[in-house]
Order: sequence, then C-alpha cells, then structure tokens
Amino acid sequence: MMIRATREPVVPDEPGRRAKSGGGRVIGRVIGRVIGGVVAAASIAVASFGSITSAAAGQDINASMTIIAPAAAGGGWDTVARELQQAQKANGLVNNVQVVNMPGAGGTIALGNVSVLDGEPNNLLVGGTGLLAATIQYDSAAKLEDVTPLAVMVEEYDVIVVPADSPYETLEDLATAWKADPKSIPWTGGGSFDQLVVTDLALSAGIEPVNTTYISSDGGGEAIQALLNGTAQAAAGGYADNIDQIEAGRLRALAVVAKEPIEGVDIPTAAEQGYDISLTNWRSIHAPSGLTEEQTDALAELVVQTTETPEWQDAIDRYHWNERLITGDELDTFLAEEELRIKELYEEMGQ
Repeated sequence: MMIRATREPVVPDEPGRRAKSGGGRVIGRVIGRVIGGVVAAASIAVASFGSITSAAAGQDINASMTIIAPAAAGGGWDTVARELQQAQKANGLVNNVQVVNMPGAGGTIALGNVSVLDGEPNNLLVGGTGLLAATIQYDSAAKLEDVTPLAVMVEEYDVIVVPADSPYETLEDLATAWKADPKSIPWTGGGSFDQLVVTDLALSAGIEPVNTTYISSDGGGEAIQALLNGTAQAAAGGYADNIDQIEAGRLRALAVVAKEPIEGVDIPTAAEQGYDISLTNWRSIHAPSGLTEEQTDALAELVVQTTETPEWQDAIDRYHWNERLITGDELDTFLAEEELRIKELYEEMGQ
C-alpha cells in the first residue's frame, strides 16, 4: 500500500474564505502550521489522555487507539466513530479505544490536526464524501493526500423527497416544473453533500445549477422542517434521516440516488427514471502520514477485522448503510476519481 508523503503542520482556511495570495499567504500558512501542530498535540492528547500512550505501549495499535470524528457528537461521522469503537472493544481488537470529537470547517480542522501527527499509528480519522468536498469548497491547506487512507467502509444513499401534499407525484413531474422555471422551486438539504446531489440532478435534467435556488439547512432535521413548513419544496437528504417521515406519510419519496435498486427499499432509483445520478455519501477511515508499510498494513487489517464483527454488521442494518469495503490500490483510484467528480460539481455551482 502506498505511503503518503509527510507534511508540515497545517490549519485549514476558514469556511468560505480564500487565503490571500503572495507573501501574506505564505506567512499566514507558516503561522497556521505552527498553531496547527500545537492544536493537534493539545486537542488530541488531552481529550484522549490514557489512550495515546505510544511510549508505554510501543505504539501497539491493539493496545490503544483514538478515533477522531471531524464533527460534533450525534452526526454521521460521530456515529461511524462510535460504532467502530464499540466493535473494536467488544471483540478485543483494541484494549483501549476512545473517540475524540473535533468539529469545524466541514471536517478540515480535524484533517489538519491529524495531518501533523506524523508517524503516530494510534490515531484514526473518520472521513468521507463530505470531508473530501470540504477540502475543495474551503480550499483548505490540508488535503486528503496529507493523511494515509486505509479504507472506505460503507456508503449512504440520498433520497429525493417532497412534502406529502406536493403536486409532484414523480421525479419527472418535479424535474419538468423545475426546468421550466429553475428558481421557482427552492431546494434544501442537510449539508454540503446534499447540495452536490441537487447539483448533479440539475445537470442531469438539463438545468444550469447556478440558476437554481438552494437553501442550506443545518442537518437533516432542519431540512425536513423546511419542507414541512413550506420554506422549501424539494430536498435531497440521507435515507436514514428521512425514512421515518416517509413511512409516517409526511414526506413523499420520489427517488433514491443509487446505481441499482436497493434490496428492501421500495423507492425507484433516479437512474431508472432517466436521471443518471449516483453520488453516494461514503464513509472512510484514515491514519496519519509517515507510517511504515507494516504499520499501514496492520491498521488496514484492523479496519477490515472491525467491519467483519457482529456489532459492525448490526450497525449497518440499524443505520441503513450499504456495505462497501474498498482498500489498497483500488482505494487510491476511487479517491482520485471522486475528487475529480466533486471538483467538477463545484465548478458547475460557480464555486
């Protein structure tokens, strides 16, 4: 497995703010890198005191591990981190496992902090589509190539939903009205990933994304509220976030965003309705850079073993995840293709 090049400590740019060019950018990044190293050392070491004991444990990954969720407690990344923790502890894969929440800038704060833990194998970072998108959207100093990718583990599907009393009975109904007047149908979603899905759908429907109306919501719950109170007329959101409202009859599902029909999900795919969109919200796991090949292989094997436990398989069922394990050279190719795809979508959005 490829070992990633090391990098000086970094701190990502603030959301929505581009770093200035010229000398100011260089000086700012040098200062930021120093601060980033301090933040990384302090935040992770203090929060997980007793877990990161590399000197005492000889950096034995089976003795101690810190799993870093790049968001606050309760979200998708946090859920993945805690399910990994539970599976590893319950099966004795790691003796002492702790989860550290490190929110900010779409996950790039945590990414920047992990990128400076050079050669420290007792740390894992949860990532995914949203984190990759944030590095592009915010032009963060730290990129995914500054850490060591170990695996993609699962993916979540988005659904296209409208209020139950909406005049749009099918995805075709919605797309036809949307195309006729793109700004007249306000969309929403629970995060940046959902906006990418809406952008992809607009392109598939022959609509310029810059001409559409998208209302950002802070999470799936707020997006559902926007639909129910009439602020938005349509939304893209995670299947797990919306299924209860769909089954309760408050929302109507028009399509699931997947390449193939999903077993046990009675919702037609967008693809089979003529809209070729299939962007998924995949979840990945990464380690710091500067690891030996043996350390990288051991961590990758630990992740694979974790995904094979009954506890992890139960989590897949509970959260309606789709299991998709990608490792090794295939993972490098997958991440490169996803980065190119997401960059193109942001360009279509005018960002």
